[in-house]
Amino acid sequence: MPPAITPTLHPAQAARLRAAGHWPDRLVLERLDRWAEETPDRLAIVGNSSLTGQRSALTYAELARRVDRIAFNLARRGIERNDVVSYQSPNWWEFVALHFALLRIGAISNPMMPIFRAHELRFMLGLAESKLFIVPRAFRGFDYPPMAAALRPDLPALKQILVVDGAGAEAFESLWRTEVDPAAARALFAARRPASDEVVQILYTSGTTGEPKGVLHTPNTLLAALLPYAERFGLGQRDVVLMASPLAHQTGFLYGLMMPTWLGATLVLQDVWDPQRALDLIQAEGVTFTMGATPFLADLATAAETRPTDAASLRTFLSAGAPIPRALVRRASEALGANIISAWGMTENGAVTTTKPGDPPEKTFETDGCPIRGMEVRVVDAEGMLLPPGAEGRLQTRGATNFVGYLKRPEWYAMDADGWFETGDLARIDADGYVRITGRLKDVIIRGGENIPVVEIEGLLYRHPAVREAAVVAMPDPRLGERACAFLTLREGAGLGFTELTRFLEAQGLARSYWPERLEVLPELPKTPSGKIQKNELRSLARTLPPPGADAARS
Repeated sequence: MPPAITPTLHPAQAARLRAAGHWPDRLVLERLDRWAEETPDRLAIVGNSSLTGQRSALTYAELARRVDRIAFNLARRGIERNDVVSYQSPNWWEFVALHFALLRIGAISNPMMPIFRAHELRFMLGLAESKLFIVPRAFRGFDYPPMAAALRPDLPALKQILVVDGAGAEAFESLWRTEVDPAAARALFAARRPASDEVVQILYTSGTTGEPKGVLHTPNTLLAALLPYAERFGLGQRDVVLMASPLAHQTGFLYGLMMPTWLGATLVLQDVWDPQRALDLIQAEGVTFTMGATPFLADLATAAETRPTDAASLRTFLSAGAPIPRALVRRASEALGANIISAWGMTENGAVTTTKPGDPPEKTFETDGCPIRGMEVRVVDAEGMLLPPGAEGRLQTRGATNFVGYLKRPEWYAMDADGWFETGDLARIDADGYVRITGRLKDVIIRGGENIPVVEIEGLLYRHPAVREAAVVAMPDPRLGERACAFLTLREGAGLGFTELTRFLEAQGLARSYWPERLEVLPELPKTPSGKIQKNELRSLARTLPPPGADAARS
């Protein structure tokens, strides 16, 4: 059995959180088992696969049975307690069942976005020392198995690859179609049950370090994030949750994969975002709650303006991932007839602040909400001194949902002895405790809720033989919030156009959604006296540029 990944826990903080009742010391599997026994015929998951074009519906009894078979057969294949299993899956029922199965046998879930390609995967799989990698046969026109096979020679820990909708020995379907002995399964699951403070999830996030960071969570930190969230919005067993945000994001994982199962509610999955299709699902399945980044809200509001009755069942749309433009909140409220909730959070801690149903307009439209139960926020100055209400400063957060470390990078765990975590964001907090995010200290771009790893992209740009200097900054976008703009200086006599730049990044194996969407070539980049590139000046320049388009990217 491999050694456990050790969480970074301050004993005094852990004791305080338990004493306050914020850490439940339970597993979501307890609720899956409960609903499979008490409400076996209730719909657990409605899946919609763009690959097959089919709707799949699983009751709680069917989901539990498949989870148990997957878990037991993974153990048969040599997956041990504390092994890391990585999976690159769209929003399909297999994603949900796989996490629960890994939890059953004490293995660690490492979900990965379907957009990742060889460049990102080689590093992530290697850092996690993943023993098994699971991929779809195809998704959105991309063939995953050849990519996965090509990675194996560089990854000595990777022993197996399985393929969803695959064939032969590598078919994922064999896991849930192969029956198991119930008594043997129960004994195995009892012996493998993880403790509530053990690491059960590794989720990569981008930042300023130049490499993805593996965020570590336990059952306690994950449940502490979703329980007060569900309470705040009055969610329960009768709710139907639509999740189009990727399950491989913390948003989708916590509030799509875990929350409906905990509540005994129904999860409706959408694997490729299309606002008209989302409205179809809301109408057909009676969706009451959904959550997504700002572009999802903008698109759905636009679609609903011509189909207002089709969103009648929807009570709440919660938007997070980037600040929501005030005008959009107002427009979406009218078009959808639902509560529009603003929220702020991170992979490291889930949704920390949200507005509340019934909040006055100045809170709903002008803030990112107040902390959920079990979490605290504060704003401090450059020296760490607490600032008064309304003053802008560094946003810190503390409490039950905070993660327990970065995989193999303890030096990046920016949490002090009192448990305050440096978020890297700038914010103001009003006298009522409501937060408004005003900017970011960290040099990362948020494109439609997806973090763009700036340092990593700049490192690739510097590899191009024509590039002398490179800087990537955000430029505003009305739909996605931000897009990436690359500012370059070139070597003497060299030339580089936008098309050539994107072809180069594609050849480097960089995910397409990370490519800069505008190129500006300058004689010199602005610098400080010490020679540091002044990105604040480049951001100001980017705000004056026309939006990216076929004729907007130029050199």
